[in-house]
Amino acid sequence: MQVRRVLLIGAGIGGLGAATALARRGVDVDVVELRPDSGVLGVGINQPANSLRALRTLGVLDEVLAAGFPFDRTTFYDWQGSLIVDCPSVLGGDVPANTALSRRDLHRILTGAAERAGAKVTYGTTARDIEDTGDRVHVTLTDGKTETYDLVIGFDGLGSPLRRRLFGTGYEPVFTGYSVWRLMMPRPAEVACTMVFQGDGTKAGVIPLSRDSMYLLHVTAEPGNPHMPPERRAGLLTERLAGYGGLVGELRECVSDSDTISYSPLSEVLLPSPWFRKRTIVLGDAAHACAPHLTQGAGMALEDAVVLAEELAVPDRAVEASLEAFMQRRYNRVKLVQDVSHQILFSEMAITAADLPGAAAHMREALPGQLKEVEGLLNQPC
Repeated sequence: MQVRRVLLIGAGIGGLGAATALARRGVDVDVVELRPDSGVLGVGINQPANSLRALRTLGVLDEVLAAGFPFDRTTFYDWQGSLIVDCPSVLGGDVPANTALSRRDLHRILTGAAERAGAKVTYGTTARDIEDTGDRVHVTLTDGKTETYDLVIGFDGLGSPLRRRLFGTGYEPVFTGYSVWRLMMPRPAEVACTMVFQGDGTKAGVIPLSRDSMYLLHVTAEPGNPHMPPERRAGLLTERLAGYGGLVGELRECVSDSDTISYSPLSEVLLPSPWFRKRTIVLGDAAHACAPHLTQGAGMALEDAVVLAEELAVPDRAVEASLEAFMQRRYNRVKLVQDVSHQILFSEMAITAADLPGAAAHMREALPGQLKEVEGLLNQPC
């Protein structure tokens, strides 16, 4: 291994995945996380086949499959619940096409994997100062400790301080104008795959997470990116679901003030290649945050983790050359995901109730082939 000691900034999905991948190869890994503990926000998360393969490389596929709900298709409906088109997935083969699970379960599994591999995770701490000399990186942490590493890796999220430190303020997140509401609910038996409901300039959907649970999602236009107070979210979500019939209409009537509703503005980041300077690199959402419309955010971060560990393990090659090789494998793939996700978001949000009959006819004709093409590319090795 070219590097013996690594600092990872951020203990989210990508950071824990990278910690596991590197520690399993004998690297001494420190992980620092600004949050005070290992608790996570969010509801549920789908892991498509390419992400499941990365999780298999990390040694946790069986745990993920045991915790989650596998499915092999996405079905599309209008907002009154009439079927538009059923799209079987071409993902998978050696793994399920998709497996969705709660974010809490995925975080628990990845935390356990990192700790078993020997990575050391410290909460309530992050990097304060970084001096990258080109052959070592000297880091002062916010707890006052000073350490020296062979490589610093930032999985520090959408608002990444490390990205700003390396590349300036020209690559800040760009708000799309849209947001997503998510709510965990009991799973009706009919919810056995991702079900998408096209509304009047909005989209709703349900994704199964386990035998008993699922989550409801709703994508809406939110001009100006307003703050949505947690105590008002149940009422605001109910208002935004007005007009939906069928299953979504039934679920709307079950939303209550006691529910914990996750609300996330949808913002994008795509840092030009390369994502590193000397021996410091940013990955995951810090480098390539995208809309969630292919459910590939976690998958792209986990692929980053696995591919980086593979490239750093190539013998007799300089670290910078390995980072350049990593970029060759990653940039076009994450750009594909971002471009397609962006296109889906904006095309769905442009459909009004008056447009729905024509849009439904177009979806029946074109959508299966379009999804097959994109999924076929993503099903190829990363």
